Amino acid sequence: MAQAQQPQQDENERKLVLTDKGEAEEGTATDEVVIAISAGFNTMKDETLAGVKLANVIREMMAGIEEEGLTARVVRFTDSLDLGVIGLRGAKLSGSGISIGIQTRGTTLIHQEDLVPLSNLELFPQAPLIDLETYRAIGKNAALYAKGENPEPVPVANDPMARPRYQALAALWHIKEMQLKDEDAAPMEQEVSFE
Repeated sequence: MAQAQQPQQDENERKLVLTDKGEAEEGTATDEVVIAISAGFNTMKDETLAGVKLANVIREMMAGIEEEGLTARVVRFTDSLDLGVIGLRGAKLSGSGISIGIQTRGTTLIHQEDLVPLSNLELFPQAPLIDLETYRAIGKNAALYAKGENPEPVPVANDPMARPRYQALAALWHIKEMQLKDEDAAPMEQEVSFE
């Protein structure tokens, strides 16, 4: 597996800048994977529950997609905080019909346009256990699905203590992110840059 380019600065200092480009439209490029992000992604917090910088999360997912010769398009959804809904709607906007849905806290899934919200291709429910290598593998698998392949699922870590350890914090983040929800807002395409 190719390594991500070495950053010019410490990875923990890198900042992700997401800028609205306008209302997201249905894609026509079959070589794209949409990364569907939640309302508070990088606005409310700049790291996952586990303290992984969102700049590095996005960079690794995009690198995994690009390693397979595809492109990533980032779309922010503010009208729903439900990961299954965000992922499915991202897949419906994706020219390939495949998306990665990710919440601010780091919970992630890979979705396909012809499935129902709770029936996704792969689910990574324990955000505190997802590291950068896994995020890159998620990007790679999403790209493989977009190419019509059937890859081996990304291994999912399991720690029965992760839920009790992070449940209160996850609930607080969810309450805070609810304040950013706008049921009338259209999905917005994002320009991605790093500082």
